[in-house]
Amino acid sequence: MSRKRDYYEILCVEKSSSDDEIKRSYRKLAVKFHPDKNPDNAEAEDKFKELGEAYEVLSDSSKRAAYDRYGHAAFQGGMGGGGGAGGGGFHDPFDLFREVFSGAGGGGGIFEQFFGGNGGGVDSSGRQRGSDLRYDLQITLEEAAKGCEKEIEIRKLDGCEPCGGSGAQKGSKAVTCPTCRGRGQVAVARGFFQVAQTCPACHGSGRIIEKPCSSCQGDGRVEKTSRVKIKIPPGIDSESRLRSTGGGEAGLRGGPPGDLYVVVHIKEHEVFTRNGMDLTCEVPIPFSTAALGGEIEVPTLEGTVTLKIPAGTQSASTFRIRGLGMPALQGLAKGDIITYVQVEVPTRLNPDQREALQAFAELCGEENNPINKGFYDRVKSFFT
Repeated sequence: MSRKRDYYEILCVEKSSSDDEIKRSYRKLAVKFHPDKNPDNAEAEDKFKELGEAYEVLSDSSKRAAYDRYGHAAFQGGMGGGGGAGGGGFHDPFDLFREVFSGAGGGGGIFEQFFGGNGGGVDSSGRQRGSDLRYDLQITLEEAAKGCEKEIEIRKLDGCEPCGGSGAQKGSKAVTCPTCRGRGQVAVARGFFQVAQTCPACHGSGRIIEKPCSSCQGDGRVEKTSRVKIKIPPGIDSESRLRSTGGGEAGLRGGPPGDLYVVVHIKEHEVFTRNGMDLTCEVPIPFSTAALGGEIEVPTLEGTVTLKIPAGTQSASTFRIRGLGMPALQGLAKGDIITYVQVEVPTRLNPDQREALQAFAELCGEENNPINKGFYDRVKSFFT
């Protein structure tokens, strides 16, 4: 069995050191060896445990006096000394964390940052901000282009009308929470360590309602179906988020409501594919129109427009129709419609059509098929 180290040696102080000197040294060493700063470091964890045991004794005047007289034997074999050092267990985890991590002014330290100071958003009266909500909304491409107004229906916690959201019956008052005795937090064991967490009875306020409202059981909220109107701006893109301030769940015991976030999803369109502000589409054209030229009707979100096709147009040729695409979000500019033409080849020919097409093919020389000739010239050079 290993010999227990001297408590003064552990805290790096002299036996004649004052209480303030012991406290300052302990704070410095506790921060240095705290497990949060030394993850997966067993040696640092052991030193932190050792520091807690030493400080528990030397910070208490009666325990320190017993230790100065009898050493470690003061807390073994039933001897006195005010309860003994329990193997490094913390007599009050709240005081320990405040001593080590609070700032010189008593506020704004790591304790408040990690544990929320007032219980994670709960004020002294028990009021807490409501939760934010998300709603996924599907709209059409036409609605995204023009903008629209949608009314959505959601099930959420709204303020209780009988108690006005306070959670208390008329004439009732708040009293000190018996679970946490007004602290707003309770200590929970996590192996060797003890951590603080929000009191489940008072939700961190330190006070509970003497006579809770029978409609909401003291919560100040009841579940209801609500309707919310959402304005969709022109040019909105898929996955965009719109916020309805105050449209979320009601706050706890009269606290402010949360917000509602509406995530917009645009349905897949039968004709168009969106690419930023531009819309693309494929339009089939007859073989004769591609060869001779002509005009075709191209769809837009507001109807059709006429597009001139020059003679000799090849399949997959691109034509841009300016200013008929999607509008810029909160702007005046508009994108374009990009049209890819697909030359349609006849699949069924009657005898007369076949004879006419054969005659046409015989009349066409290589000069009328430059793409075909160029391809086979490259193939020929590859093999030779």
